[in-house]
Amino acid sequence: MEKVLTVDDLHVSFSTHGGTVQAVRGVSFYLQKGETLAIVGESGCGKSVTSQSIMQLLPNSNIGMLHGSIRFKGTNILQYSEKQMRKIRGKEISMIFQDPMTGLNPSLTIGNQLMEAVREHQKLSQKEAREAAIDMLQLVGIPSPHERMKQYPHQFSGGMRQRIMIAMALICHPEIIIADEPTTALDVTVQAQIFELFKKIQKETGVSIILITHDLGVVAQVADRIAVMYAGRIVETGTREEIFYQAEHPYTKGLLDSMPRLDMEEEELIPIPGTPPDLFAPPPGCPFTARCPMAMEVCSRVEPSHARKSATHSLDCWLQDDRAKYAFSTVGVRPQKK
Repeated sequence: MEKVLTVDDLHVSFSTHGGTVQAVRGVSFYLQKGETLAIVGESGCGKSVTSQSIMQLLPNSNIGMLHGSIRFKGTNILQYSEKQMRKIRGKEISMIFQDPMTGLNPSLTIGNQLMEAVREHQKLSQKEAREAAIDMLQLVGIPSPHERMKQYPHQFSGGMRQRIMIAMALICHPEIIIADEPTTALDVTVQAQIFELFKKIQKETGVSIILITHDLGVVAQVADRIAVMYAGRIVETGTREEIFYQAEHPYTKGLLDSMPRLDMEEEELIPIPGTPPDLFAPPPGCPFTARCPMAMEVCSRVEPSHARKSATHSLDCWLQDDRAKYAFSTVGVRPQKK
C-alpha cells in the first residue's frame, strides 16, 4: 500500500522554568493510504505532541529542540514555513481536537465556520461554499442541515458538536485526518456513533486517519495498525491482531492486562505498578525498566535493540535478544504472589 506520511526519528523538547522536557524521543512510524493508525499509551507519553508536530501547532516560544523528518508526499514538511503550512492545514491534513468547544468559535454560526475553511482553500463562491457545507453536515449525520447552518455551537449537544468538528476536518477533502482523543468528553453511546461515522467516512472517501487515544476498547473497534508509546518513544508497532493477540513488549502486555473485559473471571483489574519516568531526566536504557516484571540488568544501562517479528510487527525490547534466555540477574518491579 502507498505510504502517505512517514515520520522518522522525531525529537521534540520544551524549555521550561524547571528544565528541558524531552517529550518525544526518536519516534518513527508511517501511515498508509486509507488506513487507521492508532497511537496509544498513558497520559504524558508524547502522543499529542507527536500529532501537533505533524501539523506544526507547537508553541514556538518554548520549543528547545525539534528535529527529524515528517514526509508528506515525499517532502519534509517539518522544514516548511508557517505560510507553507497554512496551505496544508485543513486542505491536505486536518485535525480533530479533544474538546469541540475549544475548536468551535462560540460567536460564529456553524455555517460561517464551515464555509470559511472551504472558501479559504478551494476558492469557492458564497453559494458553492454553502452547498458544500450543507452536504458535509448531511454526511456526518446532522439533521435539518439547512436550518442548523444558522445556529451557534451552544445550540448543539456534545456529540453533535463533535460531528461538526469532523465535518470541518473533512470539508476540504484532506488525505489525512489526525483525531486527538476525539470522544473523551462523550458518553459511551455517542462514542460508538462517532466511531461508526469514522468508519463510514473512511469507506466513502478513502481518507487516512491517525487516532490518538488511551482507550484500547476504541482501538479494538477502529484501528488497522497500532503504535504503542511510552515515555516519548514507540515501543511496539503491529496490526490490530498482532498487538491484541501477539503482544511481546511488557508494557503492551501491561496495558492489555489492565483493560476490563467481559470474560474476566476475577473482579480486580491488574494495574501496571509504579509511574512513568521523569522526562526532565529520562533514565538510561529502556524507560520501562523500573516498572517491568521481566527487567534484566542490561535494560537499565543500554537502549533496547529493535526486533522485527513480521513485516508489520516490531518492538524495542531486550527480551527479544537471543541472549536474554541466559540472563538471570533482574532488577525492577516484580509481581507479588497472592
